[in-house]
Amino acid sequence: MLFNTPDEFINAPRRAITVFGMAGVGKTRLSNMLRDQHWFHYSADYRIGTRYMGEFIVDNFKREAMKVPFLAQLLRTDSIYISSNITFDNLDPLSTYLGTPGDPNRGGLPLAEYQRRQEQHRVAEVAALCDLPYFIDRAAELYGYGNFIADTGGSLIEVIDHDNPEDPVVKTLTENTALLYIRGTDKDAAELVKRFKKSPKPMYYRPHFLVEKWAEYKLIQGIHDDNDVDPAGFGAWGFEALLHDRLPRYQALADNFGYVIEASDLATVRDGDEFIDLVAAAISKRMR
Repeated sequence: MLFNTPDEFINAPRRAITVFGMAGVGKTRLSNMLRDQHWFHYSADYRIGTRYMGEFIVDNFKREAMKVPFLAQLLRTDSIYISSNITFDNLDPLSTYLGTPGDPNRGGLPLAEYQRRQEQHRVAEVAALCDLPYFIDRAAELYGYGNFIADTGGSLIEVIDHDNPEDPVVKTLTENTALLYIRGTDKDAAELVKRFKKSPKPMYYRPHFLVEKWAEYKLIQGIHDDNDVDPAGFGAWGFEALLHDRLPRYQALADNFGYVIEASDLATVRDGDEFIDLVAAAISKRMR
């Protein structure tokens, strides 16, 4: 969904925008702000963690609870109820389920199990992104929202072919929304790595990239047995490697099909009108 002029976007009776970029550049802050101003906020991660991976997450909780005899007996008799309290701002249940590969004594998962859960996430993310047209229509018809913003996870770029307009996800997004890349800086990236170490987020690696980085990390650390890998150590190292691998592909997606705004400019936006002006400026810049 590319516009011929900025005015075409400004004067549109309804607007639908998909924001993408690395975690922490302001996608969710923007979406929360717009939600308070009568924009419908669609969180892809929330949809993944509820509609498509909710049972996996809750079953994992139950699996852990069954290891405790007291809780196991209560579960068998339906005396207690276990659920996931995932929210737009708290994705910990999804992060906990996806986990990190490595030493099980330090909370790690066997690599094969981690890869199985990664594939579950890939399938879920593709489905959640392809749900956008349904939610755009639902937002307008059921709730009366004229404006729609889709808040995607950083792994959007991992589940698409960013150069292929016929890729199912790319085709869905570009036919129904304007793609908007929120571009961060190297300083933002460094801060993200620090933040990730304190509070890990759901991570998805392309299969071949995961295998490559897993082998590379073990080589650097002089580790031969997968069970000797520190999950937290690999998680932070892998996140940084993944972050820098994604950046040029984010840019390519925007160059091919969308627009770019700077995270620093977005940080100054105070309301929906200022956001619309910022997008209009990005449209004008692409035209030039």
